[in-house]
Order: sequence, then structure tokens, then C-alpha cells
Amino acid sequence: MPDPRATPAFADDLAGTLAHAWACLARGVADRRSAFHTIGVATIGLDGRPRLRTVVLRAVEPSAARLRFHTDARADKVAELAADPRIALHGYDPGGKLQIRVEGRASVHGEDAVADAAWAASRPMSRDCYGTRPAPGTPLSAPDAFALPADEAERAAGRVHFRAVTVAVETIETLYLAHGGHRRARFDIPNREAAWLVP
Repeated sequence: MPDPRATPAFADDLAGTLAHAWACLARGVADRRSAFHTIGVATIGLDGRPRLRTVVLRAVEPSAARLRFHTDARADKVAELAADPRIALHGYDPGGKLQIRVEGRASVHGEDAVADAAWAASRPMSRDCYGTRPAPGTPLSAPDAFALPADEAERAAGRVHFRAVTVAVETIETLYLAHGGHRRARFDIPNREAAWLVP
């Protein structure tokens, strides 16, 4: 039986670490139980303050260095990304002892092929979010004083609010928590540069 305190081979190899990070993110798309299925997304608010929320990771394309998540056009993050497309994402897997931080630039897709394909691949339960009335963030008189789509026609009408956000990944930073010493690495994706960092 392997020693659970042993450092896995990927953690001492820069190329292996990057490949492992991409694989963990891809698993987050395919496996709803993965710690990377839901990740934190940070934007710069219109007031200049950082804004953070959790989204579901919907697509990972390592060869294109691109990620995708979905949001509502009425959500604050859409206006924030229109003003400043810089974005940061964060995920942590306590079982795998791995933190992944991503920085890049976001593109918001509404009425194009990217959004159409993403909407077509969405499950009905997910589509309900975009037909919710009133808009996300609207103050309510009671916690349940909002309406979900009542039928397929109302669900389809929510398409106008659906946005697919793609992230062109610029940097990935990993931190693996190891019994014998943590491993931290930073990857500059466009320039294909990698370096170990002090944890």
C-alpha cells in the first residue's frame, strides 16, 4: 500500500503539475462530485471593489487554454466584465490537497454560436435559472417572492438572459499541500513559461 504522505510524481514535475491541473479542471466539468465542479470567480466591481461568487464550471479546453461558465445577462458580473474583462478563478480540492488559481480575460457570449451551443447542451433544470423573475439581485419582500418558469415556453423565453462566459487563460498557479513540503508552481500560458515558487 502506498504511503499516503508520499508526494505524487506530478508534484515534483512542472509539466506533470500543469497536466494534472488541467485534468482536475476537466474532471470538474464531467463529475458533479468533483471539488472543481463549482469554482470561485472574481471580477472587478463597477465601484472598483473586488467581487467574488461561485459558478459551475461548464467546459475546459486545455489545448485552447480556455474555460467556460454560464451566467444571467442581468447579473452584476456581466456589466463588470464589459467594463473590465480581467477575471480570476479559484478552486480547492481538500481530498486531492490541490489549489488551482486561474487568471485570464473573459468574453461574454449572448447571441452567437458559442451561446447557442451552450444553451442547447444545458439541462432543463439549468435553463430555469434564466427565466427567473425578477432579475437576479433584485430585493424581495420575502425569501420566496420570485417565480421560476412555469412551463417549457417560459423556460425557452429565458434564453434571452442566458450568457456563456469564456475565459482565455493567461496564468495558472497551483499549490499542492505535501507532508514533506508544499509545492507551488506558476504557469504563464501564452508564453509557455513555468516556474516553481516558494509555497
